[in-house]
Amino acid sequence: MFESEVEMERRSSFLPMVLMLCLVALIVGTVGYVVFQVRSRTPLNAAQATPIVAAAVQGLGPAVIHFQTGAVKCTADETKADLNYRLLEKAGIVKLGKPAKASVKVTLTPQGERLLNGQAGSTDKDGNVSYQAPLAGRQLLGVAGVEMTGDDQARVTYNWKWVPDALGDSFDAGGPVVKSFNMWERQTLISKYQVDFYHGDATTSTLTLVRQNREWKLPAR
Repeated sequence: MFESEVEMERRSSFLPMVLMLCLVALIVGTVGYVVFQVRSRTPLNAAQATPIVAAAVQGLGPAVIHFQTGAVKCTADETKADLNYRLLEKAGIVKLGKPAKASVKVTLTPQGERLLNGQAGSTDKDGNVSYQAPLAGRQLLGVAGVEMTGDDQARVTYNWKWVPDALGDSFDAGGPVVKSFNMWERQTLISKYQVDFYHGDATTSTLTLVRQNREWKLPAR
């Protein structure tokens, strides 16, 4: 009789303990779920966006020019070299010969060799040597604002500027070398030959970011 009472008492005390443990597990699970949901819906802020935008800006790469030395064809006017080569000559990078048979002899100057920093060009079947050279890199100045356009999408506004090198100074649209051309020529240099306002004011741009698996990133292309 006594043993039966002890067993019943043990069972009666065990059941509340099980119920309490179940209640604790339920509370912990609910709290965890709520925290997960809150974190997954927390708006993007500028501090989170900055490293992503910085990587995206760097990923765009520098502004680059392409040119050749050798017998280069005159594509716009058979009587003179194309505008980009005339700009390179004024910048002291190349020397132009007299046009003949719709082409002009282009040679690299010692100053041009220094600015190319020993870069070796690639030679084509006609013996012309092709070069490419950076003019300016992009520098992120900061994130100006973040606008949530959905639970998992944001539009980031940021400011950046060009940081030109010595060659980029000659390709600055506001500089004396470019200004020595007439207005039509300057517009052509800007639209076709990488001339830009490399010493101009900062530029404001926007970028869309999306959240995937609780991580903010650029949308897949």
